[in-house]
Amino acid sequence: MITGAVQDRSARGIAAAVSRLITSGRLPAGARLPTVRTVATGLGVSPTTVSEAWRNLILAGAIQTRGRSGTFVSGPLPPRARLRYAQLGGARVNLPRDLSTGVPDPLLLPGLSEALCRIGDGRWAGSYLDAPVLPGLEALLRERWPYPPDRLTVVDGAMDGLDRVAGAVLRYGDHVLVENPAFPPLLDLLQALGATVIGVEMDSAGLVPDALRKAIRDYRAVALFLQPRAHNPTGTSMDASRAALLANVLLEAPHLLVVEDDHAGAIATAPPVSIGRYLPERTVHVAGFSKSHGPDLRLAAVGGPAHVLESVADRRLLGPGWSSRLLQGVLLDLLTDPGAVARVATARFVYAERRSSLLKALRDRGVTATAADGINLWMEVADQQNALVALAAHGIAAAPGAPFCVTPLDGDHLRITVGLVADGYDDLADVLAAAASPTTRGSGRRGFGHPAGWR
Repeated sequence: MITGAVQDRSARGIAAAVSRLITSGRLPAGARLPTVRTVATGLGVSPTTVSEAWRNLILAGAIQTRGRSGTFVSGPLPPRARLRYAQLGGARVNLPRDLSTGVPDPLLLPGLSEALCRIGDGRWAGSYLDAPVLPGLEALLRERWPYPPDRLTVVDGAMDGLDRVAGAVLRYGDHVLVENPAFPPLLDLLQALGATVIGVEMDSAGLVPDALRKAIRDYRAVALFLQPRAHNPTGTSMDASRAALLANVLLEAPHLLVVEDDHAGAIATAPPVSIGRYLPERTVHVAGFSKSHGPDLRLAAVGGPAHVLESVADRRLLGPGWSSRLLQGVLLDLLTDPGAVARVATARFVYAERRSSLLKALRDRGVTATAADGINLWMEVADQQNALVALAAHGIAAAPGAPFCVTPLDGDHLRITVGLVADGYDDLADVLAAAASPTTRGSGRRGFGHPAGWR
């Protein structure tokens, strides 16, 4: 049907023809589309051309991918439903045990009451003209930064930092490299800016150097966004050796800016690492405190080259101006108070124990999963939708894997917030293993995905 409807065999023409088929009802909602290769063969065009058409239809909300299950007609969606981030909570439906959220355990966060009492004396009132970062906090952050940054500022959370940096350096149509899989809100953000996003394959140590080299040579990308530690969703942490290899590859693209999202912060088991150690003049590092000290503090630090940070700070003056100096005072107190420091260290240990316990229980049941660091576990399943339904029948919500994928991986996945699992690992593993289905576990592949692009 599709090949007969296409007159213009460009990516735009193919997308327009399929869109007309959907609008007319000839391709109804729920219909499964033929594979990219099948359509390409039928039209006598390259698979890349059909892939671009499919990406345009996905962004328009007309079709959706479901991992190995294939690509289906979704029909028109309201704007919010098109967001990957909105899809993460779609399976929750107020289930008793919500492991879809990706948030820290509130019982493991340091208490704020004592910190507020110690700093709540009005000394932070200041002036509109005061420096945006408390001098004491900036000095401490610089001391702990993984490389010497030209400039440093504080923003309202890690995603706010990524948003402001992206807004300062990206223009419509720019090619941007990201990990595949990646954090859905980042993909939504880059899509909203009109960027063409290229997924780069990962393995158990982070971005694959050869895959990054190929992406650099195939696309003139202007930025690379990555998570150096406790990658969400896989839990992967990059070590110093991998960072050095990637920095060497990046020498081939002197125009490319590296933006690192170190969202896990002090609860990450892996030591701090940054490509900025090798390429400080081209690396922006975002240090988050939501996972370690509390999501509602809404604070993250951003450090890097002066020309980027000055652009961020100057633009911010036209909006909020600065992040609450009162909350900055709370954060400074929590980062230096021995009791709070000990509590964060305990949380780091507890999260590691929880990851290890559930991961072992799943492996004992033949389930393939990764959870090397952070608070999430990335689990292979035979079919994403069936797995979500099976878990919901047990009162458990998980995050579907598809929204994390720039392009589909070799198999379906779920993200489980293992940081919220304090006990009952064997019972939970039984339920998860049954949902994963034993028929397609363990694909034996080397990495987490393969490079591809969408817009």
